[in-house]
Amino acid sequence: MANTIAFWHLQVLVFVAAMAAALHAADARSTLEAQLWRFMRSRRSSGGHRSGTSTSRSTTIVADDMAVVASRLKGRIMTTLHSGDSSGDDDLRRLREAGKIAALPGQPGGVAFDQYGGHVTVDADRGRALFYYFVEAPRHEAASKPLLLWLNGGPGCSSLGYGAMEEIGPFRVNNDSKTLSTNKHAWNNVANVIFLESPAGVGFSYSNTSSDYESSGDEKTADDAYLFLINWLERFPEYKGRPFYISGESYAGHYAPQLAVNILLLNAYNNSKTIINLQGILVGNPLLDDYWNSKGLIDYFWSHGVMSDEVFENVSRSCGYSNNLDTDSASSCTDAWHAFDKGEIDPYNIYAPVCVDTPQGPNYPSSYLPGYDPCSDSYTSGYLNHPEVQSSFHARPTNWSLCVGDFDAICPLPATRYTIHDLGLQITTPWRPWTAHNEVGGYVQQYTGGFTFLSVRGAGHAVASSQPERALVLLNSFLKGELPPNEVE
Repeated sequence: MANTIAFWHLQVLVFVAAMAAALHAADARSTLEAQLWRFMRSRRSSGGHRSGTSTSRSTTIVADDMAVVASRLKGRIMTTLHSGDSSGDDDLRRLREAGKIAALPGQPGGVAFDQYGGHVTVDADRGRALFYYFVEAPRHEAASKPLLLWLNGGPGCSSLGYGAMEEIGPFRVNNDSKTLSTNKHAWNNVANVIFLESPAGVGFSYSNTSSDYESSGDEKTADDAYLFLINWLERFPEYKGRPFYISGESYAGHYAPQLAVNILLLNAYNNSKTIINLQGILVGNPLLDDYWNSKGLIDYFWSHGVMSDEVFENVSRSCGYSNNLDTDSASSCTDAWHAFDKGEIDPYNIYAPVCVDTPQGPNYPSSYLPGYDPCSDSYTSGYLNHPEVQSSFHARPTNWSLCVGDFDAICPLPATRYTIHDLGLQITTPWRPWTAHNEVGGYVQQYTGGFTFLSVRGAGHAVASSQPERALVLLNSFLKGELPPNEVE
């Protein structure tokens, strides 16, 4: 394998509320490094702070001297690269087999794939370990399928709870919070999928050093995720060199590109002696840029009739679409937002029903979205807090929660559109529909360098939750390096 990153082919896919974007580094004049730096150019410093896990936003990633970043990674990562799992082959085999899941409580019959769960140490000195849930493709296909890593955002939200149990995993939790049903649109139909709970403090991931929970940020999260992958691959050596994709949603708009940079830089410098065969990035509902996200959020609420003209004008005038306001401006902005009464709707999917707590348990009115259940958070939380469920996942017993701290900001379609326009790319393929089973699944438009904006019709913040079939069509096209089909052409 060439000791360079200039010859690798990269895709970045971003689907947001009803959209997606793909970045290809196929242009010979543009290396992977340049494409990633360009993609992250719009990631202005993001303000804000979440309780539980710190969200200090790293600005080092926007530096244009990649050698400086590589030097930082060499000093920070390589000193602990093999400090987690024991390096002996027998010990690694035992760790792997100890993580094998015979069956999850309430699991349906006829499961034809293997699944694993457990912790991988990323900092032995501080006792920091990340939890993973790994589901292989069907047994007769697993050896030929790529490896895909899923990261939920937040920051602070669980990839096991959201990604695995409510979106792209093989099972969905039933409303009794005790049994599971099969997700026929699961992504392990076409890939071997790792769900990683990150950073430490999220889900079942933990640290024995409490200060880690207050000092976590994008840089440490990316470094820990890289360390996780290197040590995980020692347990599962058959996946070394396998085509690898990073995927996720929401704040993964920060996590995924930053982890990709770590991988590409350390592949180039060969610091770890392990080359990760990165082929692509998929980021759903990406939080990429605070300025454009704030503007897109306000424009979305107003254009969909949720916000009045008066509130729209007042918020636009007072807030300036920035988290970095002086005290007087911040107070004026807060007052403007307080005048906004959106009522009892789900801002992550404004057309979906809302889950209501009743004496009989969580309930919701009839939905026009077949298969979509707005109360799934409640079912998932109940299921993953059963002691026997935690034991079956080989997780350290804990009071598990979907998110640590507050949820992230909503990431509507206009926000990503504005960010893409900010890149200043020229259109090469005009806007056209794409289809799934002869129905319009959304729309697609491609730009120079292979950057592709793609919408998913009828989807909310979690595309694979509300439109699982269309999300799977989208993934299939992505893994093939193609645009989604247009069956009516």
